[in-house]
Amino acid sequence: MAAKPKLLVVEDDEGLRSQYRWAFPACDVIMAGARPSALSAVQKERPPVVIMDLGLPPDPDGVSEGLATIEDVLQVAPETKIIIVTGNGERKNALKAVSLGAYDFCEKPVEIEVLRTIIDRGLKLHRLEDENRRLAAMPVRSPIERIVTASQAMLKVCRDVEKLAGTNVPVLLLGESGTGKEVLAQALHALGPRAKHPFVAINCGAIPENLLESELFGYERGAFTGAVKQTMGKIESANHGTLFLDEIADLPHPLQVKLLRVLQDQIVERIGGRQRIQVDVRIVSATNSNLEDRVSEGTFRGDLFYRMNAVTVRIPPLRERGGDPLLLANYFLAKFNREFGRNIRGFTEAATASFSNHAWPGNVRELENRIKRAVIMAERRMIDAADLELATGANAEALPLDLRAARMRAEREVLQLALARSSGTLSVAAKLLGISRPTLYGLLEIHGIENEPGKSAHVGADAEATGPDME
Repeated sequence: MAAKPKLLVVEDDEGLRSQYRWAFPACDVIMAGARPSALSAVQKERPPVVIMDLGLPPDPDGVSEGLATIEDVLQVAPETKIIIVTGNGERKNALKAVSLGAYDFCEKPVEIEVLRTIIDRGLKLHRLEDENRRLAAMPVRSPIERIVTASQAMLKVCRDVEKLAGTNVPVLLLGESGTGKEVLAQALHALGPRAKHPFVAINCGAIPENLLESELFGYERGAFTGAVKQTMGKIESANHGTLFLDEIADLPHPLQVKLLRVLQDQIVERIGGRQRIQVDVRIVSATNSNLEDRVSEGTFRGDLFYRMNAVTVRIPPLRERGGDPLLLANYFLAKFNREFGRNIRGFTEAATASFSNHAWPGNVRELENRIKRAVIMAERRMIDAADLELATGANAEALPLDLRAARMRAEREVLQLALARSSGTLSVAAKLLGISRPTLYGLLEIHGIENEPGKSAHVGADAEATGPDME
């Protein structure tokens, strides 16, 4: 039989502790009466859900000790779902607890069935998040080293590269900047028979036109001013290995003719030289441009294009790779935690949502840089969308960049939508939102939303623009 989920009850009242002990037969109930014993139980037992009274010794009539216990528990186990049990008239304190990270609250006198429902939902959410963390932490099998992906489209690219590695045909890699073209080019080299020979890369768009020819083909001594010695070019340096020509679309037209000859005859002539040098080089090229359009425009030679793309591999952008942004984010988080000695635990819900909302124009390179910056600069144990400098919604850039106000706007819209769909029936609205009715009452009060059954909800005139920092 499966073990019962653990439920920690933090309560100093013996009578309530006795009631809680028999009220939840589906759970393994653990008791604690104060902050030290609660922290000890959390460290030892790792309960997924905690029920807590805010009035704990040495401040049984206040809330300071209870609020401090919430912060300490979440510091030890941030994934724990804390449910606050609060007296009538103490909703303000309960909402303060939620702003500190508590999962939900239930008002006294406690309705056991309501509390069981909240606990059950917390257990299910904890299991789901735990499964997501486990899957994110699993190494994703890919045929190619340094490629982390679960996308079927990207896995097919990896399999295609694996097949092509053992051949000698020229390969053209098409993909946006930052998609991993050079990593795939290195894989074509490393997985094939040329692996023990040089892999030479050159970016055709990063070198001035007047220097690019000498870089590629080399030169003889005295060929031009400053040519004080014979120098081997990149093509010759890659003999028996692989030459990777990145941003091939930027290759000047005169050099396209010379490169065509290399592809056809494997012959190189240095600048200022007359010797025909035989080479054995595999050419892998890459671009983020549409070369067919360049051929039509006359800026790229058609004969070179057809020589280069004996096989074309199209690399999907990150935005078309399903859950890869989150998968890669967890991979880079672990990497930079190790590199910078940090202990960032993960990503908030807003940060996770931002991964799918963002278009990733810089692809994997952009994501890596954002995670690196966030790991270095984050002040909390969880990375938020603000740490990543990512918007949480399509219209976020047009709105004031105040995170608290943005959360309140989103909350208000969802509340109004739920009330509209439920025709103002609060029990139905709470179910749609996945929260308890007491929590819904509190949120309606915060947002100044008046509700009449059968009518659409509306925002009261005194609704606040800001409110508790709830996640």
